[in-house]
Amino acid sequence: MKAPVPAVGIFDSGVGGLSVWRELVRLAPQIPTLYVADQAHVPYGPRPPEEIRRFAEAITRFLRDHGARVIVLASHTTSAAALWPLREAFPEIPFVGIEPAVKPAAARTRSGVIGVLGTFGTLNGPLMARVVERFARDVRVVPRVCTGWVEQVEAGLLEGPEAEARVRIHLDPVLQAGADVLVLACTHYAFLAPLIQRLSGPEVLLIDPAPAVARRALEVWRVQAGELSQSSEPTARFFTTGDPLRFQEQLHRLIGWEGRVEHLHWDFPKRSLSLEE
Repeated sequence: MKAPVPAVGIFDSGVGGLSVWRELVRLAPQIPTLYVADQAHVPYGPRPPEEIRRFAEAITRFLRDHGARVIVLASHTTSAAALWPLREAFPEIPFVGIEPAVKPAAARTRSGVIGVLGTFGTLNGPLMARVVERFARDVRVVPRVCTGWVEQVEAGLLEGPEAEARVRIHLDPVLQAGADVLVLACTHYAFLAPLIQRLSGPEVLLIDPAPAVARRALEVWRVQAGELSQSSEPTARFFTTGDPLRFQEQLHRLIGWEGRVEHLHWDFPKRSLSLEE
């Protein structure tokens, strides 16, 4: 059997991590990538941390076995629940996670109020508490669990009156509290950023973590695999535990990618993932 091509593995519950994939490929188009969307279980936000850790461990094993030399947890919720357990369980693999970007937000606010938009799992976990304690002692943090936004992005509802109404429900209270910096603490929300910015106004700064995460993943990749030559043939493989045709449409709509999507099957007794032929 031919050895798998060394690659950067990226995973999320759905399409949110594509915001990180998009930035990584923009920085280094030659890097081979593997992307897993666990759309059978989207959204992760309301799920217990123990369940998210089980999903993350199985996805990590799949990515490792298919050539991932670096793995990016392109999800705040997954990072909060599973980053440190994964590092303990797979010491041979470097992981890149995401934490709410409270530090740069606190440094940039003029009003002294920052909003953090995220899922329940992210905003109510110990990771959020730690970053607020470390970096936001001198500012007021207004967290907002934006229920329904992940599903909204998965459905492709990014613009129009209905999308605007759904966003305003969570955005308006944060703006009314005086926030002049908004942290997008969920990778799905990057695809709502144009709408959020338009509704917030030009005086409000949005912080999307995807570019910083992509830069960090690239740094780690270069340590692990070295620089790929410019003549290297880039490869991108996309997998979903949900509907491959639907994910294919989402890839086209969100990142302009055309190609085959491979379907993964969950074997729950074995807590493993396998490719469906």
